Amino acid sequence: MENRYAVHPHDARRYGTEELRANYLVEDLMVEGSLRMCYSHEDRMIMGGAVPTAEGLKLEAGDMLKTEYFLERREIGIINVGAPGYVIVDGVTYKLEAKDCLYIGLGHKEVTFHSNDAAQPARYYLVSTLAHRSCPTRKVAIAEATPAHLGSIEQSNERTIYKYIHADGVESCQLMLGMTLLEPRNMWNTMPAHIHDRRSELYFYFDMPQDGLVFHFMGEPEETRHLVVRNEQAVISPAWSIHSGVGTSSYTFIWAMAGENYTFTDMDSVPMSTLK
Repeated sequence: MENRYAVHPHDARRYGTEELRANYLVEDLMVEGSLRMCYSHEDRMIMGGAVPTAEGLKLEAGDMLKTEYFLERREIGIINVGAPGYVIVDGVTYKLEAKDCLYIGLGHKEVTFHSNDAAQPARYYLVSTLAHRSCPTRKVAIAEATPAHLGSIEQSNERTIYKYIHADGVESCQLMLGMTLLEPRNMWNTMPAHIHDRRSELYFYFDMPQDGLVFHFMGEPEETRHLVVRNEQAVISPAWSIHSGVGTSSYTFIWAMAGENYTFTDMDSVPMSTLK
């Protein structure tokens, strides 16, 4: 498990490309036969990638969490971005097709990730947050999720948002998680931009061609920076930062939030005239 500390926005103003990438970009989450994780001190969120092949992969606390098992003080949301597979939670099996979501609450001791076919493995993206109460484990297939259609062709941001884990969907302690699919020939996400000072966010970009890129914009509204992001890479977005991107082709991303406020619409819009 990699460790990323929180950064004051005034310090981030002085960062060059390599320092920005070292603090905010997570590059190698999805590796076949491995479960890799990154611990962010922004709201104590953990992101990870599990790509099981012939053998299952077990979710373990490791030395960093100082707990007996991973979900002793945490909850977790999982989305399969690969081929079909299944997750076993304390002996109960949950089958996950592409873009299906699974929420697992506080207190479950054994979680393992599996693929139906080792040659075409499932690819699980996961986000975990601290939890002080247990909520029921639930699977939501993408076919069962309620889509919200936003944006327009004129603004190059026609997209569909699937909210999986939130106050009006799958109940959690503090985790909010969903997925945004851009329509073909649409490139922009989350523009006009906003911040939400009461919670931080993680972005995971996927469904990109091999030579595709997303330019992810971050930073204070009047001190913006950018990260060049490739397929199956993730970005840590602090509470003080905007989080917006534009791609060289259409793409999909998973967003996950944690913090003080559990209201999806609690955000502070940034006028286009303010951005610099």
